[in-house]
Amino acid sequence: MTDTNNTGIDYLLDLNARHSQAFMDLSSERRRYRGEHPTEIAALKCMDGRLHLPVMTQTALGIIQPFRNLGGKFDLGWPFFQTIIDQWVQYSIGRGRHCLVFVTYHYARGDAHRGCRGFNYDTGAARDAAIKLKNQFLNVYGKGAVVPIVCGIETDLEALILHGEDDGTVVDLAKIKQSSQIELEELLSSLYPSMTERIIRDMIPLVRGNIRHIAEVRASNRPIADAEHKEWVLGIGRGFDWLHAINTAFIVGPFDPHLSVAIETAAKLLKGNIDDGRVDPNGIVLLTSAAFRDEAGPEYHLAREKALFLSKFAQDIIKAKVPDLLPHLQVLTGFTDMDTRKFEVIERLDAAPVKKKKIA
Repeated sequence: MTDTNNTGIDYLLDLNARHSQAFMDLSSERRRYRGEHPTEIAALKCMDGRLHLPVMTQTALGIIQPFRNLGGKFDLGWPFFQTIIDQWVQYSIGRGRHCLVFVTYHYARGDAHRGCRGFNYDTGAARDAAIKLKNQFLNVYGKGAVVPIVCGIETDLEALILHGEDDGTVVDLAKIKQSSQIELEELLSSLYPSMTERIIRDMIPLVRGNIRHIAEVRASNRPIADAEHKEWVLGIGRGFDWLHAINTAFIVGPFDPHLSVAIETAAKLLKGNIDDGRVDPNGIVLLTSAAFRDEAGPEYHLAREKALFLSKFAQDIIKAKVPDLLPHLQVLTGFTDMDTRKFEVIERLDAAPVKKKKIA
């Protein structure tokens, strides 16, 4: 948290308000962009707040649809996840649009322990899981309107690592200088020979934006220490597009059939941050969100019930599996309007201060 005068909950609500305003301010920019680049783009990625693809690719908020989960772990066999993905695909195809799916993993080139905690810093295992998921998409949707690609995200320079169709050819955009439209088209065509010209043209702005962003990161000489894991929020649910602050949240999407195990794992990681002295034990937040678009219909009320259920479900798991975390928790339950990214509070519980243990 950047403002010690605010509680963790106050900080999160202020962060959401600022993101929501920025999102709404960019509505005309999104319409213009989609008119020029109609391909629908999704990113399957880890909960890590550093993986903010709109910033990394210099695209407007809302162009890339994120799906976030602990470690970036997904499986098209998961019933709820496959339903959500297929709804997105059918929505896109029904409007005559192609679908580009970034199946991601992440690591840090300077230190393995700035990598993915969800995979216990094992970049090879994370990459293999991404390749497996990409192949699931190909098995289900074939080679056509839905195009999955494996993409590494290197967090020290915030560089995209593009894996070709054969998964053996890899291009690190940190090693590519600014290129012309023709050169980028040739690069992507060689990586993805089955990709349609339309998707290639719509992918180029993301590649060019990342090349520019990497140059800006290098020029900034930012301290790498900012990327160390100091998460103090446990987020459960969906609608967290606005929560991309570094060192802030462990996010568990509601996709995994073994949701209780994922929540337990994230809770243990959070308790570990407290035990190691990386975070303030008085600033821990359990944040639960559900997503909706139609405020007038049952979707709004269903989202409310879902958020309340997930909050109680998470608290019950923590009580049973990581009870020492309970005294530290502030609880914030709400739902997010995906048309505005505004988070609406249902319940809020600020915890009493927890005294730090004296060191003998």
